[in-house]
Amino acid sequence: MLSIGRLVVLLCVLASIVFAAEDLPKLRIGITKKVPEEKCTRKARSGDTVQVHYEGRLEDGTQFDSSYERGQPLEFPLGVGRVIQGWDQGVLGMCIGEKRKLTIPPHLGYGKRGAGGVIPPDATLIFKTELVAINGDTGDVDRDL
Repeated sequence: MLSIGRLVVLLCVLASIVFAAEDLPKLRIGITKKVPEEKCTRKARSGDTVQVHYEGRLEDGTQFDSSYERGQPLEFPLGVGRVIQGWDQGVLGMCIGEKRKLTIPPHLGYGKRGAGGVIPPDATLIFKTELVAINGDTGDVDRDL
């Protein structure tokens, strides 16, 4: 059984962790193209396999990747950690055809390690994203909305 002193120390440690997490910058999601509710028959959920077109930039505007340039959207299972946390969180709830701007702080991106010599450590990432398909379904969305 924990003594009162150990319990107080444990509570202080837990409180400091919670307060430190509150100081971290949050993921910012901006909707740049909304799909009308009547056209959104399905929203992306955890466990879905989604296809997303994107353009990734650093805060200074330097582009580091683009699926548009490759002509191939990125396909991944949503919410299972196969992509950076900012993507798992930012794509959740999107409709097919919806476009979002995701501003991803370092702790939800590549953090202190950076990536591939292209993304520096502690970089905030800015992605323009478009949900193209959910589980192979491309929906019935007018792409020119």
